[in-house]
Amino acid sequence: MATTASAATHEYTVTLSRDLSTLAVEARLAPGVTRISARSRNARDKLITMRDCASGDTLSANSRAVIYRDGLRCLSYSVDLRRIRAQRAQRDSESTAFVVPITEWMWRPRLGGKDEIVVSFRLPDGVGVSVPWQMLDENAHRFRLRSSPQSGTGLSVFGQFHRAVVRVADEDMRIVSLPSSSNPIGAEVIAWTQQTAENIALAYGRFPNPQARVLLFPVTNSRDQSAVPFGRVVRDGGETIELLVDPRRSEESFLGDWTATHEFSHLMLPYVSRDQRWVSEGFAQYYQNVLLARAGHYTQQQAWQNLRDGLDRGRESVPGLSPNQATDGGERNSRMKIYWSGAAVALMADIELRRRSQGAESLDLVLDRLQACCLPSRRIWSGRDLFEKLDALIDEPLFVELYERHADAPGFPDFEPFLEHPGFAEIRAAITARRYTGEPNE
Repeated sequence: MATTASAATHEYTVTLSRDLSTLAVEARLAPGVTRISARSRNARDKLITMRDCASGDTLSANSRAVIYRDGLRCLSYSVDLRRIRAQRAQRDSESTAFVVPITEWMWRPRLGGKDEIVVSFRLPDGVGVSVPWQMLDENAHRFRLRSSPQSGTGLSVFGQFHRAVVRVADEDMRIVSLPSSSNPIGAEVIAWTQQTAENIALAYGRFPNPQARVLLFPVTNSRDQSAVPFGRVVRDGGETIELLVDPRRSEESFLGDWTATHEFSHLMLPYVSRDQRWVSEGFAQYYQNVLLARAGHYTQQQAWQNLRDGLDRGRESVPGLSPNQATDGGERNSRMKIYWSGAAVALMADIELRRRSQGAESLDLVLDRLQACCLPSRRIWSGRDLFEKLDALIDEPLFVELYERHADAPGFPDFEPFLEHPGFAEIRAAITARRYTGEPNE
């Protein structure tokens, strides 16, 4: 009978120098580690020293890895933060905090299964740290890092910054705002962030990941007139929503901005492989309009007009390509196809689920079940993986058929017939109705 390998726990202690110039890391490793690596190609250039702290032998990094075939149990190294910070222009030169990509200072073994790294930070007085990992002890600056999709580069924040733990649908969420001397983020923006996260709970009654972190970066010099010029979700050691915000904008500008709702909506799905991101971008595009209508920031008419206009733009974009072809990066001007073909599939699935069940099923309900069984997920999913799982969560399959019909078919998903079903007007009203009527899983 095959045996399951036991989970490995590695203990890291990370010490930040008083002048904030270096990080000293000591890693006590579980047995069997023969390779240590850093994901950034620049990480080796930032090393000051690296040695086996059991034998005292100096180690040399070959490219992004250290190979130690006899097994390494204790690793000690130091990193020059000044070199990292010099290469990353801070948005505000007078800021009391600085951002460092974790991939440029962390050397670690590969994590599989339930392997974990427990990281404790030793910080100078008055200095804080924020990382995307699971918090074990806030006062002791102790965190747990496990495997993740590594969809981007996770960020660590050191220094003096504002952090808040807010309640979102009966769960805690961490919000970290970077300081700015010229355009500071105030309590109003924090409250808006919390409200936007709570709007996601209008899908199925709770927030998809209670351990998510939000990083707010203040705009210091931008010609963009929007309240939220940029956002993204990074799933690297945990899930972080990064938002570039302009605190100078009015409350109405923030409430009507769709960027944050779009990014938060991504958390209702696992990370889908980038070469099929039309699925994840499309579902988020669909829900940003639905949820802003449920929250009362769009009228139902506005939400449906936005959807209709977007679907028409998607249909006109690179009409000769399938969604999968549009996403592979080989064609310019395919953005609308990528974002709106997935939205069309989400819309068709939602309408059909509600129609055939007389309102007992919906896309909300299926994603509720997905969250209960599978989120947050530590692996990368394909589009087919996701649709097969969604079918497994309902009595009568639907999603794989939609995937097979549209993923590789040139053109745009034909959503028009779904809008012509008898009873669509009632379904349309139910989709954007403010009150959530389903029962979330316990």
